[in-house]
Amino acid sequence: MNSSATYTTKTVNQTLQLGKKIGNKCIPGSIISLRGPLGSGKTIIAKGVALAIGIVDPITSPTFTIINEYTGKIPLIHIDLYRIKSIEEFELLGAEELLFGMNITIIEWSELIDMLLPENAIRIEISIKEDSSRSFFVSGVTI
Repeated sequence: MNSSATYTTKTVNQTLQLGKKIGNKCIPGSIISLRGPLGSGKTIIAKGVALAIGIVDPITSPTFTIINEYTGKIPLIHIDLYRIKSIEEFELLGAEELLFGMNITIIEWSELIDMLLPENAIRIEISIKEDSSRSFFVSGVTI
């Protein structure tokens, strides 16, 4: 059953806690698609997911490295497609293989590869409200 809900956070800590709740529902093979403007909280969600699966290493946005890998109860692959310009460029990285392993894969700026994502991916659409709070439309998981 594919469910969806909208959550609002007003602080970084609330966003981190939302990420932890999502991470607690992830299993090996989970894919999390993050979409939203710069500074909307994509990496904070990734940090929360990482905490939920026991990763204590600092989680940073892989904007320049494109892919970061972490070891926890479940391995975490964190991909940032901000600098990738085409699906072909993504495929040349060999990153497509990372989508179907026994890890959790988090993809920031996932719009570029939407057609490669499985139907059961967890999708999170983030928007920044006028009062600087964040709205998270989450589908594919019940938290």
